[in-house]
Amino acid sequence: MPASALTAQPAVTPLSVKQSKRSTLAYRALLVFSVLYFARPEDLVPGLHMIPMGKITGGIALLALIFGVRGRRAVKKLPAEIKLLFLLLGWLTLTIPFAWWRGGAFVTVFDRFAKGVIVALLVSMLVTKVDELRKLLLVQAASLAVMTVFSIATHEGGRMSGVLGGAFQNPNDLAINIALNWPLAFAFFLLAKGPRKLFWMLAMFVMLLGIALTYSRSGFLAIGLCVVISLYQFGIKGRRLHLVGLAGAALVVLPLVAPLVGLRPDIWLNRMRSTVQNNVVNSYDLGSKEAREELLQISLHFIATHPLVGVGPGNFASVSGSWRVAHNTYTELGAEAGLPALFLFLLILGCAFRNLWRVTKSDAYKSNQQIQIFTGAMWASLGAYLVGAAFSDTQYNLFPYFMVAYTTALYHLACLFPKHESKPPEGGPTPPPVSPRPLHWRGNQMAGVR
Repeated sequence: MPASALTAQPAVTPLSVKQSKRSTLAYRALLVFSVLYFARPEDLVPGLHMIPMGKITGGIALLALIFGVRGRRAVKKLPAEIKLLFLLLGWLTLTIPFAWWRGGAFVTVFDRFAKGVIVALLVSMLVTKVDELRKLLLVQAASLAVMTVFSIATHEGGRMSGVLGGAFQNPNDLAINIALNWPLAFAFFLLAKGPRKLFWMLAMFVMLLGIALTYSRSGFLAIGLCVVISLYQFGIKGRRLHLVGLAGAALVVLPLVAPLVGLRPDIWLNRMRSTVQNNVVNSYDLGSKEAREELLQISLHFIATHPLVGVGPGNFASVSGSWRVAHNTYTELGAEAGLPALFLFLLILGCAFRNLWRVTKSDAYKSNQQIQIFTGAMWASLGAYLVGAAFSDTQYNLFPYFMVAYTTALYHLACLFPKHESKPPEGGPTPPPVSPRPLHWRGNQMAGVR
């Protein structure tokens, strides 16, 4: 074979260039969507609330999907978790005719849940480089850190709620969102250098303060699990034992600083006691523990009486007569869409954990620091979500499906990384660039197909 054949550059056709531009445009649209969803500028900038940002973000997601499908993709077949998401979307759609309030069920499925399916599909299709995943995670972590700072700055006593709207208005939802993103801030702290390292260290501390100011029992449990998993992944497993010392120092400093920003230590301790005790005075409880126990019983009753199709997506509050959500993702989804929907949801979470386990067995995990650290952060975030979801209604929100899609992207990158981002041997010839081969899922493996 002639030497020229070995070093020949792959042919670049006008079609491949056009597809590459479409993929780049789709990724940029996804990035803009993430900024608008997590940063929520309409809640910070006066006048922007008059602009229908929800419809704009939906339009951006749709454009990203169109360009992403028409562009060149590294993964041609859908991974298992994305297929399960589409099955869940299909099942929720089938339950709409049986819903008590069909209009509300339709809006819940197609205006809320469907966005999560589109986002997960886009991330799984478009993220083909570690840097692309890093940007998405950076937007999410930085947005929650900045939002926490503004929330503390505007806090006027009592339980702190988010300065932003949407999923952050309720103190418990705010605390869980902060907890889920705390490991991402930890990851960027480990990867940063110079002043940026100080920024992320302060961001982590401020996020802990924010969770304390919400007086959220579920937030406390979630962040506790986050800290334990993060210290294991980054400190013990990652052989950075000095992080355990830093955590101990933060544990000492936090109770000293928290009262300076409005925390009432006596009320906070009483509220944590109310997790296992009833009628604890001076705990900001106001009967919420008893009310949640009643809502849990109602949701379990609906599962027992409507096991197949439930009472309708988004219908629990109205059908129960309480006009409150069940504050439990698992039982509320089962009550509203039946046991099949709950089973599919649990399978999706199981696939996300399976992705992370597979990444830890890959060569890229051992050789690439970013993949290793982001995988550790996702272990902690998903672990916290399992706890937080038991105390909040998140089944139709976007962020659980963002996390699932991030695990899909990590698994793809762990398989693709040696081919696309490995450096040539020092002193050796630089190999020609190779276009990514399409990947197909085959059983429990993902293999390149020539």
